[in-house]
Amino acid sequence: MNPRTLLWIVLTVLYAGFFFWYTNTEGPLSDEEVQALLDRYSQNDEPATDLATLEHFMRSDTGNQFIMVNVLDLNENPTGVGEGKTAQELLDHYMEYMYPALFSRASHPIFVGQAVAPAMDLVGIEGAENWDSGALMRYRSRRDILEIANNPVFAERHDHKLAALTKTIAYPVEVQISLADPRFHLALILLIIGLILEKPMVKRTSEK
Repeated sequence: MNPRTLLWIVLTVLYAGFFFWYTNTEGPLSDEEVQALLDRYSQNDEPATDLATLEHFMRSDTGNQFIMVNVLDLNENPTGVGEGKTAQELLDHYMEYMYPALFSRASHPIFVGQAVAPAMDLVGIEGAENWDSGALMRYRSRRDILEIANNPVFAERHDHKLAALTKTIAYPVEVQISLADPRFHLALILLIIGLILEKPMVKRTSEK
């Protein structure tokens, strides 16, 4: 096998490995999975999400990736769970579980930022003028987020998140247009690397 062919095989294998890890290949949640998750979730004393909302979220699964849109207003004086800690310390405790659980499932933040002014366009909702931060979290699939949320560690850590917040909104959106998809960027990077590495190989071949 000549070096040029080997180069492109290696790069293709690297990209394929990343693509199939980063992409949900299991399809939408099955009816059996939905029912099992509903049964498990209904056993929680204080479920984080209304069961009807959760069921709609699961039964409308397309199998595609989605983004969770989050806006957060931090509690300046947290009480209850983790009392004595700041809101940021409580969130850091929550994220100690979340980051490994996310990254192991090809899920991750794609944007995190601090608010620089109160809401500048607010219609049909009261008390939502002030926010501290916003974040976009990419999930490979609905199955992945439900696996994360059904871990017993999540319930304990989630209480710390709630204590850290005065108010929050989180809702899922399916991606229609995104220029931030790592699969696209990796394909370009590997293509550029391949062309750079291939050039001296072509030169040596032409000199023979």
